[in-house]
Amino acid sequence: MARLNLEFPDHHFVFETSLSVRITDINAGNHLANDSMISMISEARARFLYHFGIEEINQDRTGIIVTDLATMYKSEAHARDLLRFEVGVMDFNKYGCDIIFRITRPVDGRLIALAKSGFVFYNYTHSKVVLMPERVRNTFEQALANRQHNVG
Repeated sequence: MARLNLEFPDHHFVFETSLSVRITDINAGNHLANDSMISMISEARARFLYHFGIEEINQDRTGIIVTDLATMYKSEAHARDLLRFEVGVMDFNKYGCDIIFRITRPVDGRLIALAKSGFVFYNYTHSKVVLMPERVRNTFEQALANRQHNVG
């Protein structure tokens, strides 16, 4: 099987948050376990959406649903490491886009992982994919435009 290769332009990252690796996140190899990394990515996604005022599911039972997740591990993380999760968006389509993650350890600048999570908007009542709300698309596009302006 070919190795996964993820590369993301810096200007796509529009948010960051920090999470600590808990002792319960450690596997038998004495480093951050895969399932715990996925949980941390989910928490970073939730914080990202909350920061931009986007509900994961709203009152009419429309919200996001994750369609896929790819993670490329670069280094080990250990108990009590503080990790920085830079979060951004890219690859828009009419139903959703990809949320991207760059996970680093600030104390030494080490890249721990890169991840990409696809999502679409979904109506849970009718069990069907729906168009991305224009407000959400505008929010993300404005965040990217602001980042591009501040970087460039």
